[in-house]
Amino acid sequence: MSRSNEQGAVAEFFDEIEPTIFAFGAGITLLFVAIFAYSPKAAGDVVFAVQEFMLAHFNWAFLIGMLGFVVFLVFLIFGPWGKLKLGDEPPEYSYFSYFAMMYSAGLAAGIVFWGPAEALTHYGSVPPLYNVPDQSAAAMPIAVQYSLFHWSLTQWSCFTVMGLGIGYFVYNYGAPLRVSAMLTPFLGADNVDGFWGTLVDILAVFATLGGVATSLGFIGSQFLTGLQYRWGIQLGDAGTIAIITGMTVIFTVSLLFGVDRGIRRLSNFNMTLFFVLMVGTLIVGPTFFIFEVGTQAIGGLIGDFFKMSLFTHVTESGKWANDWTVFYWAWPLAWSPFAGLFIARISRGRTVREVAFTGIGATAMATIPWFVVLGGTGVWLQHTGAVNALGPINNPNLGSAVSGYILYGALPLGQLFLLGFLVLVTTFFVTSADSSTLAVSMMTTGGKEHPSSINRIFWALLQGTVASILMVIGGADALQAAAITTGGPFLIVCSVAVIGLIRTFQDEHGSVLLQEETSIFGTSDAAKQSAGRKDPADDD
Repeated sequence: MSRSNEQGAVAEFFDEIEPTIFAFGAGITLLFVAIFAYSPKAAGDVVFAVQEFMLAHFNWAFLIGMLGFVVFLVFLIFGPWGKLKLGDEPPEYSYFSYFAMMYSAGLAAGIVFWGPAEALTHYGSVPPLYNVPDQSAAAMPIAVQYSLFHWSLTQWSCFTVMGLGIGYFVYNYGAPLRVSAMLTPFLGADNVDGFWGTLVDILAVFATLGGVATSLGFIGSQFLTGLQYRWGIQLGDAGTIAIITGMTVIFTVSLLFGVDRGIRRLSNFNMTLFFVLMVGTLIVGPTFFIFEVGTQAIGGLIGDFFKMSLFTHVTESGKWANDWTVFYWAWPLAWSPFAGLFIARISRGRTVREVAFTGIGATAMATIPWFVVLGGTGVWLQHTGAVNALGPINNPNLGSAVSGYILYGALPLGQLFLLGFLVLVTTFFVTSADSSTLAVSMMTTGGKEHPSSINRIFWALLQGTVASILMVIGGADALQAAAITTGGPFLIVCSVAVIGLIRTFQDEHGSVLLQEETSIFGTSDAAKQSAGRKDPADDD
């Protein structure tokens, strides 16, 4: 690259950034890391105290809010508003690529990781909603059922409502491609650059960096744990940094290829490998048992969906719902700004119905078979005594990260499947990191659809640096807690997005339930005018 081109790239970088959002987003993140590095115990105590307060007093809000998002999206899929479009242009990508990118941008790496792990955990300790003995035959379908509930439908609802809340006002009202675009119904498209819009975007940058950096450390720990469990190899700080650096380099290179050549192609590869690995596990695993337990688990999910959605575990020592369901709802809420912004970025030309269906329908249809196959295989292997997975999983030095190694170690062609499993976890994370970095770049450039390479590289390297520091000093749990805490405000933001969409759809296309002349309290203006007009027949 010539010197003039380098100068041009640097000039483009400084010209495109939105100074306030860029500075505060990066500054708050680095300040958090610096404070944690200086006094990890004190900083961790504060963060965990805030998290504990939120879970203890507002768990009901997370449960009701996320269920409300699901109900709203189901209404959009089947209701009259579903035919509305995000802009006038045709869709930019094929439907398969669109779905693959949406799936890969979300919590797909977590889905792969927890596929063999969560059902085993619930089998070992049955959720208190069900009075079934632990590690019994009756516990197997319930264990799979609860893993389906946690990953198949509700988690994606906040991503989808955020994507619709941003995309509709970007492509139909000309709002900037930023998270704050969802405030358009209340502030106007030209006024989202004010205080409230800037605050939302700054918080979104911090939540995104925290969420993805923690996940980067999370995926890195899976490799480290696997090396220790499978081959007895223990890496020190240098090895930890090397693994995270390698992942950072991979997703940075992919990011520079852009959405079409990088994220789209990698997402298509992800879904293909995802399907091959799932079908292969079904074939070499306990096939007929998987069909049997899967049928019962899906039936239980349908029948008990609302009961599980609103289960708060009201006991004096009841912590289960907070540790599992509320945790799972708070975590994607912290991811919702970047996932929603990326969904908005790729949804131009789609109908509201398409976005809503893809967000919670198509993703659920991909996730449910995965958890049925891998979860069903895991509990079958444990129940029949073929493996002892619960021992290593309950070992604090190993944990759930070993479940995939145990499962595939007991199956034919296990080494080949394990290699595919690890590749899939990595590539799914890479696409999530790609989309999150692109989203942060767009947020910090005032909504630029194609931010400069320097901007994208800066945020990619910052995420890798944060993950490396926190992994070495043991702060990944604290940053995860901070990201979960950030999910609280975004429960409010997502709710505002839903209210804004309902208000806009009613204004533009009419109310669905009540006609405009209906008055909630008192007599409507139309009725008063009608009563004030005298019927000529009364004069006779």
